[in-house]
Amino acid sequence: MVSENFKRKLTAILSADVEGFSRLMEDDEAATVRTLTAYRETIGNIIEQHRGHVVDSPGDNLLAEFASVVDAVQGAVKIQESHPFPKSESCL
Repeated sequence: MVSENFKRKLTAILSADVEGFSRLMEDDEAATVRTLTAYRETIGNIIEQHRGHVVDSPGDNLLAEFASVVDAVQGAVKIQESHPFPKSESCL
């Protein structure tokens, strides 16, 4: 039986991870931390602009929650557009 204190809700989750983070840290730890900090600020702002919020950001990962799938997808697209990568590299 489900407890009356249990609250159910529909949500969309966005998870972003930095590819090659360990290698980047080995190559230049200070620059990697600066870049990650700047990206997190930008990404956090985009998430908020799309009615989401950052739930957690351990290491090089970021986990965000949105009440709307549409907002989550639009936010994810905006994040990728804000951080263009060369064709040979992957996105977040």
